[in-house]
Amino acid sequence: MSLSGALSNAITGLTAASRSAQIVSSNLANAMTEGYGRREIALEAQHARGGGVRVLSTIRHSNPTLITELRAARADEAAQNVSSGFFAKLESLVGTADSGDSISARLADLEARFVSAASRPDQAGRLDETVRSSKDLARSLNRATQGIQDARVAADKQIAKGVEGLNSKLSEIQELNVQIAGGSVAKRDVSALLDQRQILIDSVSEWIPIKEMERPNQSVALYTAGGALLVDGEAAELSFTPAHTIVPHMTLTGGHLSGVEVNGVAAAINGEGGPLRGGRLAALFELRDRDAVSAQAELDAMARDLAARFQTPGLDASVGAGDPGLFTDDGSQVAPINEIGLAGRLSVNPLVDAAQGGESRRLRDGLGAAVAGPVGNAAQLQSFADVLSAPRPANSGSFSGQSLSASELSAQVLSRFASDRLSSEAEMTFAATRASEVETMLLSDGVDSDQEMQKLMMIEQAYAANAQMMKTVDEMMNTLLRMG
Repeated sequence: MSLSGALSNAITGLTAASRSAQIVSSNLANAMTEGYGRREIALEAQHARGGGVRVLSTIRHSNPTLITELRAARADEAAQNVSSGFFAKLESLVGTADSGDSISARLADLEARFVSAASRPDQAGRLDETVRSSKDLARSLNRATQGIQDARVAADKQIAKGVEGLNSKLSEIQELNVQIAGGSVAKRDVSALLDQRQILIDSVSEWIPIKEMERPNQSVALYTAGGALLVDGEAAELSFTPAHTIVPHMTLTGGHLSGVEVNGVAAAINGEGGPLRGGRLAALFELRDRDAVSAQAELDAMARDLAARFQTPGLDASVGAGDPGLFTDDGSQVAPINEIGLAGRLSVNPLVDAAQGGESRRLRDGLGAAVAGPVGNAAQLQSFADVLSAPRPANSGSFSGQSLSASELSAQVLSRFASDRLSSEAEMTFAATRASEVETMLLSDGVDSDQEMQKLMMIEQAYAANAQMMKTVDEMMNTLLRMG
């Protein structure tokens, strides 16, 4: 081999070693970077050019199977996070069975106040405390209703923000597709672009579970798990109209709230055939249009049962057939047809509320009694206490038809909410554990720092050998020049 050939070989060796060191150092630096695909340099011997080595390309390694599994796990985790967050909030709104400020505790206090007042009907203080307890119970239902509607508004806002973010990310993915395809055709290294696209697709998949399909020149097409096209040559456009205010009667099925459209076509969110089912987006719709609506219906059923007990015919002879009892629907008699949202409108009859010009003695004398009756007459107070404790069939809600006292019904509702919270937490824990395990598997399949360090040592040796070759050739050429 000529000296020039040896020098050329050494130069190509140094170039390959330098490029290899760059790749290995990049791998080590990004060993824990999400979305990073391990790189490896492809080399080829240059037999036709007198020897040496040529850098062919940079190979980006990935595990599509694990990536797909991780995306599905994270979509499930994101959905369960939304669900568990709502049920935890719901339980905090209504309280737990052992908390002193729960709806059940307020109801138990009201029963106790009626019993106490009936034992000493002549004491105005006990009557006042009974009115106060009634107002506290109504307010607790009002606050829980407001909290549920606030959760629906918050979910609606998150949907709007999520749709906006999805549109932006889908457009970026399509732009990256173009850049990656162009780079692949031009034989450029597009590994960094592939990393960036993977991160974006991972982010999209948390909101909407997706299927990734390969296209020529390393481009991809994205479909939802339900079959809706998101990216393929062009990016789909999602649209959603947020609501600034949500009240109990407003629902998606009723046409009061917006769904999501894909390229102008309405897309079902949930159900077996829903093209946008699964993930954070679907969970937010479930919160807004199913879970929160169902929870509100339970509170409304409780409020209706409570009000209906005090509207029982013959319970209070001083009250007319069309007049409200102790609890009213914003001052009016509670009617079954207006049950939706009743828990948010429930209030104490102003006839007994001193703050509204009423008198607490009407609990003893009758709500419609214009003048005070005998202060020792506890019959009406006892009737009110009895009607609360008496079992009667629930007319609505998930416990409809069951014969329950007022306190038993409230306990059943709170127990259901607690059960929902526990179930959602268990599902959240399972989803988070699954996602963590798959992520660990993916990381272990990625950059192996020990292996990369071994490669770096070999590269160092190769670099030193080629540098020594160049030094030797230089010395030999200098010797020849001196001889000349």
